[in-house]
Amino acid sequence: MYTKRNYSIKAMLLWTRRNVYKFIIISTIPTVLYGVFDWKFLHLPWLPIALVGSALAFIVSFKNNASYGRLWEARKVWGGIVNASRSFTIMINDFITNEHTDEKLSDKELFKIRKELVLRHVAWMSSLRHALRSPKPWEMSNVNTSDREYMKNIQINERKYSLEEELEGYLSIEEKKYVLTKKNKQAACLNLQSKQLRDLKERGVIWEFSFLEMESLLVELFTLQGKLERIKNFPYPRQFATLNLFFVWIFVCLLPFGIINVFDEIGMELIASSEAPSKMITFIGNSFVWLSIPFSVIVSWIFHTMERIGEVSENPFEGIANDVPITTMSRGIEIDMRQMIDDDPSTIPEPIQEQYNIQM
Repeated sequence: MYTKRNYSIKAMLLWTRRNVYKFIIISTIPTVLYGVFDWKFLHLPWLPIALVGSALAFIVSFKNNASYGRLWEARKVWGGIVNASRSFTIMINDFITNEHTDEKLSDKELFKIRKELVLRHVAWMSSLRHALRSPKPWEMSNVNTSDREYMKNIQINERKYSLEEELEGYLSIEEKKYVLTKKNKQAACLNLQSKQLRDLKERGVIWEFSFLEMESLLVELFTLQGKLERIKNFPYPRQFATLNLFFVWIFVCLLPFGIINVFDEIGMELIASSEAPSKMITFIGNSFVWLSIPFSVIVSWIFHTMERIGEVSENPFEGIANDVPITTMSRGIEIDMRQMIDDDPSTIPEPIQEQYNIQM
């Protein structure tokens, strides 16, 4: 997630510069034919093109709203995971005691149980992160040249390390082997949590009603996981996404033909409005048609960039600059949980560092 309040216009132009080059070419060709080769017939009525632009603005706005809704929902669900994780840690601290057990455990043994549950929870988040970062056929950041170039110096943990490496030290050898054999590895981690809670309940380490509370929280984690998997596995409808891009490019290609005559007429009116036009006014009037190029480029850039913003917001877990920073948030949750159980500070990992003002 980009952390600066004001998104740098320089970064935006760098991200879209290849398309800007295309806009310049598309707007220059008809203007040269009109102004240099005197192909005065080479223009279209402005009114229908303006109507297309108005309709396109509504379509792009609809896509951006829907895409932002997916992004914001993903962020809210991860906020729910933050809250549920802290609540789970409170329960681990206060429910795992010797109060109802016949065979008393030492403080060291109780801490060991608490830490096992906390580390397994971190393993669940790690498995979930890797599932959400896995590429899908409809995700474009891995194939889009601008996105790949923009993120080429950014290290994404889920692509740098395998899940097997990230689970090291968080699960026992047997549990790790069990999780890695399952298709839904994050669900397997929660299943292991439930099994240990049941075992602790049967030993009296957890009171029966406390066990039910902790199980209900695991159900809540399953619910949050399911919401994230729905966003990940169900894309923004392709017919809307494809048609949006198609309509934008139609508008971009038609735009220069609609405005070259308009700018030419403005130039002629400038000359005609002067009783004795000077050479400077005549030159400006005759050259006014060339202003259609920057105007066309600016309008094309606005529409296309808005469409691109909607496109990169569709899938909030790809790992690009403005996605939900699930790696950073997961590490923050781990630090909170381990500090809450009074784990050894030297064993708690450091927060994930920003890279070029981007949280991952």
